[in-house]
Amino acid sequence: MVVERTATGVLLVLLAIILVTGIVNPRFFSGYNLQTLSRQVVIFGLLSIGETFVIVTGGIDLSLGSLTALLNVLAAWFMTHGFGVAGAVLATLAIAACFGMWHGFFVTKLKVPAFIITLGTFAAAKGLAAVITRGWPISGLPAGFSNLWEGMVAKVIPIPVVLFLLVALLAHFVLGYTVWGQHLYAVGGNLEAARRFGIRINRVRMAAYVVSALSAGVVALLIAARLNQGNPTVGTFYEMYAIAGVVIGGASLFGGEGSVIGGILGASIISVLWNALVLLRVSSYWHEVTVGAIIVVAVTVDVLRRLRGQTVP
Repeated sequence: MVVERTATGVLLVLLAIILVTGIVNPRFFSGYNLQTLSRQVVIFGLLSIGETFVIVTGGIDLSLGSLTALLNVLAAWFMTHGFGVAGAVLATLAIAACFGMWHGFFVTKLKVPAFIITLGTFAAAKGLAAVITRGWPISGLPAGFSNLWEGMVAKVIPIPVVLFLLVALLAHFVLGYTVWGQHLYAVGGNLEAARRFGIRINRVRMAAYVVSALSAGVVALLIAARLNQGNPTVGTFYEMYAIAGVVIGGASLFGGEGSVIGGILGASIISVLWNALVLLRVSSYWHEVTVGAIIVVAVTVDVLRRLRGQTVP
């Protein structure tokens, strides 16, 4: 199967990067660094899962980073204004879902290109986060909320990793083994054919954007637990890391191809490279250069593969 071959190839690349990094800097395999790395994979992995659902349909979500910042601020605001932890979590995820429906409405009903509406949210959400906080973090979150990030299961596995694995398993099942998942691929692969088969295209695409926005909501809550505050500066370039993870994992920006496993492996490569650059004390500016170059290479490979497939002997 093509997806399995792609995932295997990405996994081999990931293992090679891990091996080389560990040889160059043995600190990579320290317990502390591996825990730090696993938590970073959770952040990029969750966003890549959400982005996968959208990209499979032939869309794209450029708002994830800024949306994470806004939802992070809102989560902290709710917790410090009497909502309690449970109320804040529900309110944050509900608002995230509303943003997803907002994007889906513009894409499906008003026929606005996905990159336009999500780019608009990218700009507006970051600004709104700064307006709400006046540029200052919202601190004073409930005691114990930080356990969502710092807590361990059986004193070995970080709670965020357990949460991530549960979400990943659910997303993998939904995308690969449900009717709705097959509809997502159908819509991204051939829109007209999907319409002729009676697939409710608008509902399918709108739901994909809701899933993507919800991934930002979950990440926003995890970051709030990590920082013990709501900070309007978080999430910078996160949408690029998510997209990079998805395309590295074998998804096509043209739609119809991609997998949750591939997206997670791609996000893991981004996380490992980021971690390696930090250990090697490379300037943070090169982090963005590296991610940008990876996206260009991955998209170029996808385009060349498609052109070769369209070539008639």
